[in-house]
Parts: sequence; C-alpha cells; structure tokens
Amino acid sequence: MIIALKATISHTEALALAKQHESFLITDDGKQVLITSSSVKELPSSLKEDAENFWVMTNDIQLASRKYRPQTREVAIGNILIGGNTKNTIVVGGPCSVESEEQIRSASIVLKELSLSTLRGGCYKPRTSPYSFQGLGIEGLRLLRKMKEEFGHTIITEARDATQIHEIIEYTDVIQVGAKAMYDQGILRACSKTNKTVLIKRGFGTTLQEFVQAAEFVMSGGNLNVVLCERGIRTFETGTRFTLDLCGVAWLKEHCNLPIILDPSHAMGYAYGVPSLTKACVAMGVDGLLIETHPNPSVALSDASQQLNFEVFKTLINELKPLANCVGYTIV
Repeated sequence: MIIALKATISHTEALALAKQHESFLITDDGKQVLITSSSVKELPSSLKEDAENFWVMTNDIQLASRKYRPQTREVAIGNILIGGNTKNTIVVGGPCSVESEEQIRSASIVLKELSLSTLRGGCYKPRTSPYSFQGLGIEGLRLLRKMKEEFGHTIITEARDATQIHEIIEYTDVIQVGAKAMYDQGILRACSKTNKTVLIKRGFGTTLQEFVQAAEFVMSGGNLNVVLCERGIRTFETGTRFTLDLCGVAWLKEHCNLPIILDPSHAMGYAYGVPSLTKACVAMGVDGLLIETHPNPSVALSDASQQLNFEVFKTLINELKPLANCVGYTIV
C-alpha cells in the first residue's frame, strides 16, 4: 500500500508514523509518502486522520506502478530529459569496455560528430569467464571522466558488485546496474541513497515482476530517478545470444511508469543484426537505446562480435532519425 500524507504532517511526525507502521518514507512530487507491503489491503485506522490519499496495490510493484502514478516519470540523463512528455529517444553509445585513452577518445569524437551526448564504457566487467578481460577499473573511470571534461559527455558505466559502487557513484553521471548485478542488494541500497540516475538492466533469467521490483529497492530508499533497460532474456534459441523481449517492453509500457531503454547489442550478440533490431525498438516508441560501437570491433577485448564499427554506427543513427519521427519521438 502507498499512503500519501497530508501536508500538515511534519517530517518528524512522518518518521514516527513510518516506524510505527514498519514502512518506508520517501518524498514524491513534494509529498511525504509511506510505502508498506502490498499485503496491506486496508488503510490502518490509526492513519485515517493523517492520510490525504492511498493506493491498494496487487503486488510489490508499487512506486513504479501506473496504478499509483499513471504518467511516465521524467528522468534526467545529463542535460537530457526522458520519459514524461518529452518524447526523446536518447542514444547511449560507446564500447563495451574502456580499453585505452585512444579508443575511448575516438568513440567520444564520433558521438560529438553525431550530436549525441551520452557515452558508455565498462570499467569493471562482470565476465562469465575468470580468464576474460576484467576491465581497467579505476583507471577506466578516470578516462571516462577525462572524456566528460573534454567533450561534455554524460557518462554511464556499470557497477560489477557492491565493492566498487561508491567509486562508480563518484565518477559517473548515471549508474548502470548490470544484468548479473540486478539482485545485488548492496548495489541497489547504495543507489537508493544517491540522487543520480540509475539504469537497471534486466537479468537474462528474470521475470518482469522481479525486474521492476529491483527498481523498487532503489525507489523505496528515496531515489526515484530510475530507468529500466531490457537487454534480452535466455530462451531455447541458440542462434542469437539472447532474445530481446519486445513483448515484455509492451507490458512494461502498459503497467510501469519508469522510462525504458533497450539494448539490442547484448540481445542480438552479433553486429549484423543490431541495426534491424534497433529499428524495431525505435518503432515501439521507447525512451532510449544502448548501442555498442568500437573503432575496430575485431580486436575488442570484450563482446567483439556485437559491437558496430563507427561507419555502421553513423549510418544507423542517421537512419533512426526519420523512423523515430514517424512515431512522434526524437533521437537525441
């Protein structure tokens, strides 16, 4: 249950009510809000004098539910707003991993040429094999910050686990919670205590309910700046790396009030299919895209097969603009 308290309730009183009812207390649109378990189906009698409004929820998708907040939440990624009434489709570009200053600068230049403002690159890589490239760590974060200072880019990078989450928060503008880290409550709790935007990727074996409930961990701690990223789920198919769940995206758009970004690169796993899959994403009217691009994918230290070279990436961005316009969106 979500309970919006009357404006006459002081913050001290609200804290006491939250403790009394074993609930979370956050501020949403300037209102103090209590969130209890969805198993609570009736407004407690002791809150009837204090409640301005309340919502009985069917499950623990609560703050992210359109039943509570019908309109999509507006979230900032750097200087760009997505969600709300913006009709922006933000393109997040860059390599899978930060490998060197020359490599990440070349990607930054391409984004600048295309008037794209958001750069991504992994510094702590949650690899399936211990023998694979694990990322440059803090050195990679420093290179990303250097690109931000030089080109003005908004920086997104992934937290591998809770041990370096505070470094990620310090160095980047948007914290990416990866598919393998989505259940890491240390990361989610830390993200809930910052006001920075958090991009949560769906785990490849995760239901939509579990996916959005990961966002609820962040939101219930007070950070409502959350974006969901669909990046493909594991099915019986072996011809592609994963299966991009566009049906799931349609469900999220219907039931969830958070902006949605799609990652066709990780879903497809092979560069040849990324442009067509990206166009299908844009046709759905989504809030963003995450597309991996590398100066020379054949020598990339991670996910080489799925990264677009710069020429293909440039062509794709130019092809996406009129398609986005057809569904009322603008590529930014």
